[in-house]
Amino acid sequence: MVVNFSIVPIGKGSSLSAEIAEVLKIVDESGLNYKLHAMGTILEGDWDEIFRLIKRCHKSLLRSSDRIVTTITIDDRKGYTERITNKVKSIERKLCKKLKRV
Repeated sequence: MVVNFSIVPIGKGSSLSAEIAEVLKIVDESGLNYKLHAMGTILEGDWDEIFRLIKRCHKSLLRSSDRIVTTITIDDRKGYTERITNKVKSIERKLCKKLKRV
């Protein structure tokens, strides 16, 4: 399963890097495969471990914020692994070129 999520504390101003760093510390320590991007974080793993992790991240920010918006997108495909990188590689093969990666 691949899950993209973002957590946004409301009312904290326009710079959220300190809050995002707090969340990414939790994600990094989880041992799950992940990739941070400009608009969120992609996780790969099974349902229970991913949602347990997102819940920990959400509750962590809720301690210092009165309001949190968490957005989750799920792509669940049986029998496939390493999808964070393999999905991109599949598109690159079809285009016959490497795409920009930030």
